Amino acid sequence: MKKVTLYTDGACSGNPGPGGYGVVLLCDKHRWELSGGYRRTTNNRMELMAVIKGLEALKENCSVTLYSDSKYVLDALSKGWARRWRANGWRLRKRGKPAVSPDLWGRLLELCDGHEMSYNWVKGHAGNVENERCDRLSNAAMARAGLPADEAYERTQQGPAPSLFDPAA
Repeated sequence: MKKVTLYTDGACSGNPGPGGYGVVLLCDKHRWELSGGYRRTTNNRMELMAVIKGLEALKENCSVTLYSDSKYVLDALSKGWARRWRANGWRLRKRGKPAVSPDLWGRLLELCDGHEMSYNWVKGHAGNVENERCDRLSNAAMARAGLPADEAYERTQQGPAPSLFDPAA
């Protein structure tokens, strides 16, 4: 089984707002960098998307060592929270509140199932070369013009349709 080191980071301006993700994949002497963004999303969704895109880039099952500065992502994976959310119909244990971003958690859990995963937290903005590179990639991605919609997020955030008349008129 190939050994892969995966560094990820997500960024968002405004939270919600424009967001981006950055990924560095290392395997033997090979290095790949991936990034992308969405016009309106959240920081946590971009942290998740970074891991998803990194794992989707792998062409076979691997032994993956994940480094992230997101305790949200790492704890939910390593402590089994995300699997419990899925088993509970995407509901949190406390008061049956719905889990956030079940679309991404579902994708991520399916991808993790195909790999041997280990999880490592790295402090963000603390000089880790690859984490800093992921941060630059994610920030550059969210600054691009013409970002696509994070359709699942935007669909869940739609409020009532705007009125066609002004009641103050």
